[in-house]
Amino acid sequence: MSATRDDLTAAGFRLAWRLVRAVPEPAALALAERAADRVHARGGARVEQLRANLRRARPGAAPDELDALVREGLRSYARYWCDVFRLPGWSRERTVASVRAVGDGPLRERLSAGRGVVVFLGHTGNWDHAAAWSALELAPVVTVAERLRPEAVFEGFLSFRRSLGMEVLPLGDPGTFPTLVRRARAGAFVPLLGDRDLSGNGVPVRFLGEQVPVAAGPAALALASGAALFPASLWYEGAPGRPRTLVVEFGAEVRRPPADPARGARAARDAAVAAMTQACADAVAAGVRAHPQDWHVLQPLFADDVARAARAARGERGERGRR
Repeated sequence: MSATRDDLTAAGFRLAWRLVRAVPEPAALALAERAADRVHARGGARVEQLRANLRRARPGAAPDELDALVREGLRSYARYWCDVFRLPGWSRERTVASVRAVGDGPLRERLSAGRGVVVFLGHTGNWDHAAAWSALELAPVVTVAERLRPEAVFEGFLSFRRSLGMEVLPLGDPGTFPTLVRRARAGAFVPLLGDRDLSGNGVPVRFLGEQVPVAAGPAALALASGAALFPASLWYEGAPGRPRTLVVEFGAEVRRPPADPARGARAARDAAVAAMTQACADAVAAGVRAHPQDWHVLQPLFADDVARAARAARGERGERGRR
């Protein structure tokens, strides 16, 4: 059953990649929005999880306001997938012209001087579009991808991202971090998604008012390589249902804090990673609060939700066992 499900999933992605590119863009965007509206109307665990996450970004929102935000969030997420499937067919001019960069001056200066740059991103806007733009406008892009199931889907995304000019390394591979260090030292641009900890070794930070673990990799890489570290927020602007501009706003460079001479080298490094990660999380949280509809996290992120999901999973396993 698992193999059959994986084959169907892979076939579904291959079909979507072909069909979405074959349909005129206005029709594809309209279909994506209608699909999102159906998901919103049907509800379910992931929709409710998005609602719970967005409630942290807009804690004072009335129920109707929050429900409208969930609907717009699902539409934005559908837009992300629509653009992902169409990106390989975009011209260089379309890829570049559809991005508006804000605060990119200091980052360009570091790259022009031959210094690598690491960027801490959240799951906002369209990070694939932003990376494709970066490969054309900034420097060679090196990044990391979570291993997806089935393997055919993971390989498909690797091919897709490489076609956009990225070098993609697998998350969790022992050689990934040393390779990132070498690339950053050589002047590469390394955008990394950091608002979800996928390694189990994240740094606890305050994010949207609660403590959550986020990825330590961006700060650790900047320290190990000497690369500059910047946070970035992404969101869409423009009228729904039409081609829109992706805004990529870079925050101020996050520098290593002064070391405490009373600490050993390892403790000082860990403290620096924690402080720099918190600064990045603060910047990304500010972007999420300003543009919550473009934050695409439909998984449990906060402690209460993670615990609730774990209890539900144990209950389902127990129910299957009784059957």
